[in-house]
Amino acid sequence: MNTQATTLYPFVPSGPSFERSLEFYAALGFHEEWRQEGIAGLRFGGAYFLLLDLDVPEWQTNQMINFEVGDLDAYWAELQPEALAAQFDGVRFRPPTDFPWGREIHIIDPGGVCWHVRQSAP
Repeated sequence: MNTQATTLYPFVPSGPSFERSLEFYAALGFHEEWRQEGIAGLRFGGAYFLLLDLDVPEWQTNQMINFEVGDLDAYWAELQPEALAAQFDGVRFRPPTDFPWGREIHIIDPGGVCWHVRQSAP
């Protein structure tokens, strides 16, 4: 095949509250680029996804998303994970951890989706 994909935009279910999930993602650094009838396009630098006003627990608790940041430790310091976990039901954080595949933060969002935030390659 000669054609090459240029970008991948995942669809992510919001969980029980679309509005609350939008607030959560804003706290992670994402801004809303557009919204229409139960779907919103959210961007944080080069990371982009489509948030759906949808609550399907079997999907949410089995979905994982990965994005990269330039400085993982600085991002962790900016997140204030204790405050966010207290503010949003179901949210959990795992601090920067070294794995065989790289250094990551893990975030469980309000719908149960697991986000892997990685240190981008130099």
